[in-house]
Order: sequence, then structure tokens, then C-alpha cells
Amino acid sequence: MKIIIAFFALTLVVGCNSKNKVQSQATQEVAMTAATILGNSEYLAISYGGYRHIEHAIEPTIKELKEDMKLLAAMGVKILRTYKVHLPQASNVLAAISELKNEDANFEMYVMLGAWIDCKNAWTELAPDHENESERNAVEIATTVALAKKYPSIVKVIAVGNEAMVKWATSYYVQPKIILKWVQHLQGLKKSGVLSKDLWITSSDDFSSWGGGGTEYHTPDLEKLIKAVDYISMHTYAYHNSHYNPVFWEVPDTEKELSDIEKVDNAMLRAKSFAMTQYNNVKNYMTSLGIDKPIHIGESGWATKSNGFYGQNGSHATDEYKQGLYYQHIREWTKKEGISCFYFEAFDEQWKDAENPLGSENHFGLINLKGEAKYPLWDAVDAGIFKGLTRNGKNITKTYNGDKALLMKDVLVPNIKYKRAN
Repeated sequence: MKIIIAFFALTLVVGCNSKNKVQSQATQEVAMTAATILGNSEYLAISYGGYRHIEHAIEPTIKELKEDMKLLAAMGVKILRTYKVHLPQASNVLAAISELKNEDANFEMYVMLGAWIDCKNAWTELAPDHENESERNAVEIATTVALAKKYPSIVKVIAVGNEAMVKWATSYYVQPKIILKWVQHLQGLKKSGVLSKDLWITSSDDFSSWGGGGTEYHTPDLEKLIKAVDYISMHTYAYHNSHYNPVFWEVPDTEKELSDIEKVDNAMLRAKSFAMTQYNNVKNYMTSLGIDKPIHIGESGWATKSNGFYGQNGSHATDEYKQGLYYQHIREWTKKEGISCFYFEAFDEQWKDAENPLGSENHFGLINLKGEAKYPLWDAVDAGIFKGLTRNGKNITKTYNGDKALLMKDVLVPNIKYKRAN
């Protein structure tokens, strides 16, 4: 009889523990919404592609995606951003996270799911029609909705378009009315109960597209869009502006006598201020309309190689030391201010400028294609956070073999005195 009583007691305890574990996981899934994770300093955000090959057609596998998710989680990342759903990557990311959650109830990763938006005739031989949209946009939105419904505990934000309104995106940009149409459509699905009322809808675009730049963007449709989104997701790139808008990048006369490293350090503080100014410009425009909504950073980053505008023959913006300083500055500022920053980006991707291996677009990652953590993550490697984790079967090591003196040989003082080409 004692044995029987003990058995039932053990069964009851195990059953209660299992029930509590399920209830705890369910509570976490209900409680963690966009409103609670965005701006939360415990939930680092990052932009993620995960493509490892020079051929964009070679999709990352579920196994590779799970490998990356574990690395990101070790870094403290709990929110990642994807860009399009018409390729398998986004749905596979969601599947990979779902599998990891099933394997470990404590695994936590959420997604800002991007829906790519194009104008009519984008990426064709025909002239882009920026007033009208691609017919495929409707399919992209429908697929995004289906994924958000399938993975409600993971998808917390939908972003309609990526840099889809900024006018320098000449191949595909659309007018704000197109983005507004789809944002209102998604908000309608929330109201009708098709999508969760806690799902946040935004568009992720350049600061200027959100009214923080020239007045050509200050249109009635943009005002309507700002009212329609749940928050503003803006991009800011001091890195690119070291070439296109380099006033902040110039070493001022008061610093001419400083050492080279002091000039670099001060330039990176100015880069931080540049990002803060663009953020505040968007905020000021929004408040001028009598609107008060959260603003988070959908993209900001720093490349580590460039044979173009930003390298040896350009602005001298490019190296790992500067990336390390920018990453530190941007994280410190946004954490302090309660701003999420989907830092661009997690891993190098070589398909972006496939014909030019040293093109800057291939080198924004914090971890390179050899599984080496760049300078911003050296301390993390030393702290052992990647212990037992690999990428492509390789342990995560440090670039330059961790030799900072060797790294510093590649650091160049900011330069604005060179022949500029657009």
C-alpha cells in the first residue's frame, strides 16, 4: 500500500510540474507582445538573413537556421527581423524557432516579419512606375498573414516594405499611399480577429521617408501612414553618410593635433550623434503632427570591408575597430532610451554584392563567413558565451586571432578629401 501511495504521489508531482511548465510557457507566450518586448533592454534585436552562399538561390537549411538561432540567443538577442516571405528563408526561420521552442521550453526568440513591397515594373526592363504597385504585393501580404497566423507566439511585428518609400531606391520604391493601403488592410484584420490585436504593424524605412529629412516627404499620405502604424521603424546609417553627407565625418580644426586613434574615437562619437539626430528629426516631425507613438530603429550598422566609397580610396569609414565602437555606442544609447535597434546585421552575407567580394554590403555582419566573431564580439568570445556552439561545424573564434595590435593596423583616420562619385 505504501508503494502504491508513493507511486500516485510521484505521478501527481510529475503531472503538476508538467502542467505548471506548460502553463508557464503559455503565460510567457501570451504576455510577451510587441508592446512588451520592443524597447525592453533585456530583448536585444538584430537584422537577420542567414544566407551563407554567394548564390542567393541556395537557401539556409533548417539545421543551419537553428545553429544561427542558438548563436544569437547566446548573444542575448531575442528579436530578429526578416525581410521577405516570397522565399523560403522567413518561413524556415519561423519553423526553426518553433522546433527550438519545442526542444527547450525556455528558448525565447521573436520575429519582426517583413513583407517585401515593390512598385509596378520593379526589377524589369520596363521603367519603374512608382505611382502603382506590383501585382505580387498582394501575394506577399497574404503569405505574411498566413505565417503570422501559423506562428502567433513568434511573430510579434509585421513590417510592410523595406526602404520601400525612400526615393533613392529607384528600382522599386512606392509612394506612401501603397504602404498605407496594406497597413490599413492588416490593421483591419486585427480588428476583425483574423490577426492578434497585440500584433504590431509598421513599415521599416529610411529616416527621411518618415519625415526626418527633406520636406518632399511631408505629404498627407505620410501623415495618414504615421497615424495608421503602431510604431515607426526608421533606418539610420552614419556609415553611408560618411560618403554622401560627410560634414559630421570631417576631423574638425580643434582636433587636428590629436593622435590618429583619438581622431577615430571622436569620429565615432560624432557618428553616434548623427544617428541620434536623425532619430530626433523623425520624432520632431511626428510630434509636429500631434502624434505620439513609439519610434524604434529598424536598421543601423557598420561594415568592416569596402573597396568602394568607404574604404582606403574613400571615406576611411571601414574597419572592425570602428564597427566595434559604433556597435557599443548604438547599443548603449538605445538601451538607455528604451529604443529597440535591429542592428544590421548578425552575419556576413556574400550574395548581396556577388560580383564584388570586397563590396561593403557583404561585410556588415558581426560574425563573418568563417565563423569568426568580429571585434564587437571579442569580449563575448572571451566570456565563453559561444562555448559548445558552432557555425558550419566550426567553433566561434576571433578575427585577427584576437590580436588587437594587428587589427589596429587596418584602422584609418576619417577622410573627406577624395574625388567623390555618386
